[in-house]
Amino acid sequence: MKTRFLIAALALLAGVPALTIGATIGATGIASRGVAADAPAGLPGTGTVGGIKIPSANHPITLDVPAEATHREIADDQKRARNYADQPPLIPHAIRDYQIDLNINKCLTCHDRRNTEGSQAPMLSVTHFQDRDGQTLGTVAARRYFCTQCHVPQTDAQQIVPNSFRDFDAVLGHSQGQSQGQGGAK
Repeated sequence: MKTRFLIAALALLAGVPALTIGATIGATGIASRGVAADAPAGLPGTGTVGGIKIPSANHPITLDVPAEATHREIADDQKRARNYADQPPLIPHAIRDYQIDLNINKCLTCHDRRNTEGSQAPMLSVTHFQDRDGQTLGTVAARRYFCTQCHVPQTDAQQIVPNSFRDFDAVLGHSQGQSQGQGGAK
């Protein structure tokens, strides 16, 4: 037993210098292959390969780099229309610093059926109280406890990829009035 442990420890120690040498050669090898390794102003120790910033081996770990600007959450408390059947409702308010873990679910302080009268928040759907066998429970089912698996807040971020999604009524060519049951197709 001790022999196996000793061999494993030696193998691990022998690999550390090889990893260090490989990282150093890899970082300096970028510039030696004719790829631009010019550092942007204010960010020493970085290079670019194909327009992508790559930190070099001599990059100080304590370098403070300003974070990219974050997008503003849309927190107007306006209920958003759903685009398809069974779409989870979007979160119309800020949820930054909400604690949702095994011990606490901040969302339930307003949306639990016992708290909606005082908070005026929409109550959870009955589906949130059903287990995987369809049995209705007295509390939120474990499979529906982590709200942000399905429900997401909105931001003012621009789309990363083009989106040509059209809802069902738009595909069928129905007008807004017809889609609400005011004279649909015969």
